[in-house]
Amino acid sequence: MVEKKTDSRSPSRPQGKGPRSNINVGGRQDNRTHSKRPRNRRPFRERVKTFQSPTGDKVRVIVLGGLEEVGRNCTLIEYKNDIILIDLGLEFPGEDMPGVDYIIPNMEYLKGKEKNVRGVIITHGHYDHIGAIPHTVPHIGNPVVYALPIAAGIIKKRQTDFKTSKINVKEITVESELKLGAFKVHFFHINHNIPDSAGIVIETPAGVICHTGDWKFDYHPVGTKPADFHKIARLGSEGVTLLMGDSTNACIPGHQTSEKVIGEELRGIIEKAQGRVIVGTFASLLSRVKQIMEISEQLGRKVALAGYSMKTNVEIARELGFIHVSDKTLIPIERINDTPDEKVTIICTGAQGEKRAALARIANDEHRDITIKRGDTIIFSSSVIPGNEHSVQRIKDTFYRKRAKVIHNDIMDVHAGGHAKKEDIKLMLSLFKPKYYMPIEGNHFLLRENAEVAYSMGWKESDVFVADNGQVIELWKDSKDSNARITNEKVPSDHVFVDGLGVGDVSNVVLRDRKAMAEDGVVMVVVQVRKKTGQLVGMPDIVSRGFVHMKENTKLINDTRILVQKAVSDHDPKSQADPNYIRQNIRDEVGKFLFKKTERRPMILPVVIEV
Repeated sequence: MVEKKTDSRSPSRPQGKGPRSNINVGGRQDNRTHSKRPRNRRPFRERVKTFQSPTGDKVRVIVLGGLEEVGRNCTLIEYKNDIILIDLGLEFPGEDMPGVDYIIPNMEYLKGKEKNVRGVIITHGHYDHIGAIPHTVPHIGNPVVYALPIAAGIIKKRQTDFKTSKINVKEITVESELKLGAFKVHFFHINHNIPDSAGIVIETPAGVICHTGDWKFDYHPVGTKPADFHKIARLGSEGVTLLMGDSTNACIPGHQTSEKVIGEELRGIIEKAQGRVIVGTFASLLSRVKQIMEISEQLGRKVALAGYSMKTNVEIARELGFIHVSDKTLIPIERINDTPDEKVTIICTGAQGEKRAALARIANDEHRDITIKRGDTIIFSSSVIPGNEHSVQRIKDTFYRKRAKVIHNDIMDVHAGGHAKKEDIKLMLSLFKPKYYMPIEGNHFLLRENAEVAYSMGWKESDVFVADNGQVIELWKDSKDSNARITNEKVPSDHVFVDGLGVGDVSNVVLRDRKAMAEDGVVMVVVQVRKKTGQLVGMPDIVSRGFVHMKENTKLINDTRILVQKAVSDHDPKSQADPNYIRQNIRDEVGKFLFKKTERRPMILPVVIEV
């Protein structure tokens, strides 16, 4: 089961002086109109540099992130000179992105249009929907960010870790109505695995657009009400032009499990545990954290929290009245050894195997206050995000070796996803009855699975829009009805990488170099040459890192050194020495030689010192 909430990796760690201002933001003008004039056939990269405001009465819907990945969710809706954004999330990097902290949506389309942005509307408080706010909002005119209480609290708290300009966060309720330029925005309550989750209704001049956000139907949710079926059905009866629906679990048959079922399982496990209970879960999965804390209190256990984001989110949830436990129930993590083991529950981050998160440090005996004992019960109350399987299994194996009792979702129902399955999507479509349907939030195969659900319910393929990031959807009204279509126009939506303090300054070229060094190593060649003649001074110095062990490959290193001597001497001695030519010649000759000898391609770094 795919679950995509991972703020336990804590991308909100303090960033020193904050991100640099070289983020790719803003947009460009598009010279194309919707007339029948011949289309400009300039290359795409050149054409996207000149975006114009839309002509006529068309509403443009552009998903800037979330149509080709799990995460980085961001939807832009534009009508003439009015723009609103739904969510500004981050995506965690894959294994092919070494050194990258996370990825955020590209705001290039908004360059020159900052004054048109009427607001940013947040569906809920998970990082894949709010994580890009500190990096993007200051650069798009600093519009108001509208969010329900839990999400607003997390956004404000996270903002203290960044030294960017102050962000104007306005707290709203699910009953709020917003007038943002030409758009009227209101909300409908929906279930997810974090409180204050809402779908968004946007009344536009071209018809009604509904955006589900992340959702599931839970008839017995924790700490909140079931979804507002009455409002959803009323919206459907009044007419919805375009429904944009979550695809994260669209490939899984059936209905999503209720949090009530998970709570009953957890109660049984904690009640029977003879020693400490250590639960690893997402820090943002507050409904689960609430259950564990309140069950532990009812059973007479003390609760300790491990992990910065876990402590922060619980603090916010308690302040807003979502989690109800006594101050006496919570104990500092350093006091757990003063409490009998059978009276202790520890809730921590790191269920995805993150190296520096609390659960990994506990498993590896690196935690200052927690050492695993035989008799401890370890619960992994989360699904495994694709790509993290090996890391999670390694931590599980470590706990098994220490003879702890390990429980995870393959053994018992200790986790329920926060996303609708096939049968839930069918019910949502039946209630909304949209004229057009657009799967969002997922990899392409998930969008296609979501579309198949719609086809099975009678929607035509022409009325279901499976788009790519940046692809423009147009809505308009004629004399009879609202209409929509998917176009071939695309706006910039490529990755913007956040790496330490840098935002947008890591390119695909940099990543390619990092991958090359990681896969085949690096060979540094240092030579000294006469400034006027380019004549070699002394012997070249060869340094290998991650390529070959130099002491065990002395012949290869010596042969390379001789080759470098020849490469440096291979120029007209009467001409002025050109360091760039020498560097390029070394790179070419050494690269070809080492590949011939080893069939590997290390990165060659020539260093030419003129004396």
